[in-house]
Amino acid sequence: MTDTTLPTPDARCDTIKVGIVSISDRASSGTYEDKGLPALRDWLGHALYNPIDYVERLIPDEQATISQTLIALVDAGCNLVLTTGGTGPAKRDVTPEATLAVAHKEMPGFGEQMRQVSLKFVPTAILSRQVAVIRDECLIINLPGQPKSIQETLGGLKDADGKQVVDGVFAAVPYCIDLIGGPYMETRDAFCKGWRPKTALKSKRI
Repeated sequence: MTDTTLPTPDARCDTIKVGIVSISDRASSGTYEDKGLPALRDWLGHALYNPIDYVERLIPDEQATISQTLIALVDAGCNLVLTTGGTGPAKRDVTPEATLAVAHKEMPGFGEQMRQVSLKFVPTAILSRQVAVIRDECLIINLPGQPKSIQETLGGLKDADGKQVVDGVFAAVPYCIDLIGGPYMETRDAFCKGWRPKTALKSKRI
């Protein structure tokens, strides 16, 4: 998948403001090309009918900088912030600590499910420390650093026939955003189906 193949958003849907943050010492210093931000844009563009207003940041693995960036994105009106990188056990991996430091509520189920998805692919998934939190009316989710892992944890695992075997965490994101007062997110179900109770369905595309 590349940005040039993204489907056209549906103008009837709410525009959502999404913060995407790639956290990497080497990419932020220009040592190598960042792949996190393009991977996030690409996945979200395929997953959602909504027009998306991105606020992008490429920053180093500095705890204070990460926390300040997350606060600024929430204050700027983002209802969803996705970070990539800095979630392992290495000394410079401080994304979870920085995220928890700005939290009003912790959402542990996201991290638990991401590790369950990743364990289908690699045994080292147990080393991942991703967390998700709510700050004001924004959901913040830490994702892995590799584009392939981003796709797997967000979208889950399908079998050879395209049947969902394990749900990714994004299936729960639209309803979570509803519950914290954000815009109505509409998923392209063939790519990634969001789940809501029937009483919460109110598509603008019908």
